Amino acid sequence: MGVAVRTAGANDREVIVRLLDQAFQQDPVSSWVFPDEAYRRETHHRLVGAFTDIVMAEGRIDLAEDGSACALWLSVPDGDGHDGQDPEGGDDAAQLRAVVDPDNARVEEIANLTAGIHPSGRAHAYLWMVGVSPERQGQGVGSALIGTVLERCDRDGVPAYLEASNARSRDLYARLGFAVIGEPLRLPDGPLMWPMWREPRAL
Repeated sequence: MGVAVRTAGANDREVIVRLLDQAFQQDPVSSWVFPDEAYRRETHHRLVGAFTDIVMAEGRIDLAEDGSACALWLSVPDGDGHDGQDPEGGDDAAQLRAVVDPDNARVEEIANLTAGIHPSGRAHAYLWMVGVSPERQGQGVGSALIGTVLERCDRDGVPAYLEASNARSRDLYARLGFAVIGEPLRLPDGPLMWPMWREPRAL
């Protein structure tokens, strides 16, 4: 399906945070970070807000023109895979916890755990999150939004990486050319996450 897409700017922050908050309220990983549903409704927006701010500063956010979906991307350079561009691991994880929910160790833990499985040594596009408004889910909007960047990856010969937070998204990403690499990450007393890699396709 055709989806009109533009690069989000600072004025879009509120729309993006609201969209991600709605899209991930029932996600298994978000539910693990914030187990109490009422507390999650009050607090989850701070987590996705922190993610939004980081990617706006260091990467790119694609936004559907109608506000129904967004995708957060970082360009990860050669080397250690992070280069200070995301909050995964170490001091960045502790800072993220301090900003989002200081008494919640799982905010820091999820950042450190995903850092531990993130591939290093090869430049790639990192799809941090893609969110689709609940009323538009299952209509191909997310696939179309991601596809615009994957086409660019194919043209430039750049691989892509993500962590799927549920089985449904894992299967969607597989249809887009991603493959699970290594073992799934099982969060302590929680759900699985699947690290997935996509080699650029020959044009």
